[in-house]
Amino acid sequence: MELEAGHAYVLREGHDVSIIACGVEIREALIAHDMLAEKGISAEVIDAFSVKPLDTATIIGSVRKTGCAVACEEHSIYGGLGSAVAETLATQYPAPLECIGVRDHFGKSASFEELMHHFGLDAPSIVKAVEKVKARKGVC
Repeated sequence: MELEAGHAYVLREGHDVSIIACGVEIREALIAHDMLAEKGISAEVIDAFSVKPLDTATIIGSVRKTGCAVACEEHSIYGGLGSAVAETLATQYPAPLECIGVRDHFGKSASFEELMHHFGLDAPSIVKAVEKVKARKGVC
């Protein structure tokens, strides 16, 4: 499949939460999708590989259905996918949002898996963010 800039792709359909991810976080989002399914939570997973331009129509369409979202990226939560999704939701369809990404702290050397866990970028961290954002559903 050829990816088109400015277009996001729904990889899994769901109705409880939208997980919008890019880069290596796609793999973690798909693992989290399966972990959430075991808990009875239906997650929609969107591959938003194109952060700019962002496919706001696909993201808004998904969040209209699910009522909340988690944005997942493998770099700083500031100025990337999470910020773009937050701006989109704030201006077009207010809904609860949690962001998975690197917070403001120094880097570290370790294996890929250790770093994913250390920075809260792994599938279990996505599951926790989903549970947190679902608790805020309907509050906005």
